[in-house]
Amino acid sequence: MFLTGFAAGMLQCNCYVLAPKQGADAIVVDPGQRAMAPLRKILDDNRLTPAAVLLTHGHVDHMWSAQKVGDTYGCPVFIHPEDREMLTDPIKGLGPRIAQRALSTMFREPRQVVELDRDGVELELGGVTVTIDHTPGHTRGSVVFRVAPGEVDTGALAFTGDTLFKQSIGRTDLYGGSGRDLLTSIVTKLLVLDDDTVILPGHGPRSTIGAERRANPFLEGI
Repeated sequence: MFLTGFAAGMLQCNCYVLAPKQGADAIVVDPGQRAMAPLRKILDDNRLTPAAVLLTHGHVDHMWSAQKVGDTYGCPVFIHPEDREMLTDPIKGLGPRIAQRALSTMFREPRQVVELDRDGVELELGGVTVTIDHTPGHTRGSVVFRVAPGEVDTGALAFTGDTLFKQSIGRTDLYGGSGRDLLTSIVTKLLVLDDDTVILPGHGPRSTIGAERRANPFLEGI
């Protein structure tokens, strides 16, 4: 199994690349600002071809390069329908409306968009089976992408976006955010996973479900 990642752009959003092996199709998760150049090098060096771009949610730091990656490589971009509008308005609800309009002129939808409208569905992407969990709270359309232990040699994986971080959780004061929904999502979709499930968050270092269950200060008493 091939798995790597890097922090992209001013907000250091983690972009991940997952593939069954070198020289195969690959999944790209959350290609953010200035992600294209380092992503292209990873793909070229390892003879990988993107089969899909997966977006954990629609915020600009996670989707900045999604259209470019999808259209350059001719692969679909997957996003939850509740966040699809952010593909063309990625700072919706943030700051002055004139700033939103100015930034939105820089973005357009990828040619191929697939809506992740079924909670718990399994998708076969690039030779890897990915389970989609709808986890609203950070945004209404936030999702987590899970890969089962049988798919990878590193144990179970969960790409958690901005829902759950090492020692922290996602903010809920932005457009579409809800503290109640976020905690419900974490409890019902993430804390039910095995302790050794590796979480790969949208920012910062990786962790495990067990470590966050024991020591995440935002989850005390849950």
